[in-house]
Amino acid sequence: MIEFYNVGKIVNTQGLKGEVRVISKTDFAEERYKKGQVLHLFQDKKAPITLTIKSHRKHKNFDIVSFEGHPSINDIEKYRDGILKIAATELQELPENEFYYHEIIGLKVIEENGSELGKIKEILSPGANDVWVIQRQGAKDVLIPYIESVVKEIDLENGQVIVEIPEGLIDDAN
Repeated sequence: MIEFYNVGKIVNTQGLKGEVRVISKTDFAEERYKKGQVLHLFQDKKAPITLTIKSHRKHKNFDIVSFEGHPSINDIEKYRDGILKIAATELQELPENEFYYHEIIGLKVIEENGSELGKIKEILSPGANDVWVIQRQGAKDVLIPYIESVVKEIDLENGQVIVEIPEGLIDDAN
């Protein structure tokens, strides 16, 4: 069975010419939405459908996308709230030390002293660097920046990340 990975969510229509507003969940928007790229639309209780990108542009915080064969707002209104995905077979190799979100989420986080901190449950992209949300047992989630001084090693084979937590990053007083 083919696996699919999230590219973005259609949140609304844009104008009358068959464009949709997408909130992207990809670092590769230019590539994922380039003309001719095939994406798969998933909606609740419906079979996925295949869509081919006709055009793409950025507008504010959105990616504005249109699809071949869908020239008007009437053709695409029904896709609102749908999730656009890419087949795993279409993912390309990343350069060394770069990872897809789905490879990182779920990894165990181990401190350099060997103690387990928790599991990565989410990745936030607030600005200069990603922030990993670490879910801990019996404690509040911890946010750690994905930077070299904190994340020492990512070991996909063993499903873990080795981190060095700077003093004061984890506040367990509360």
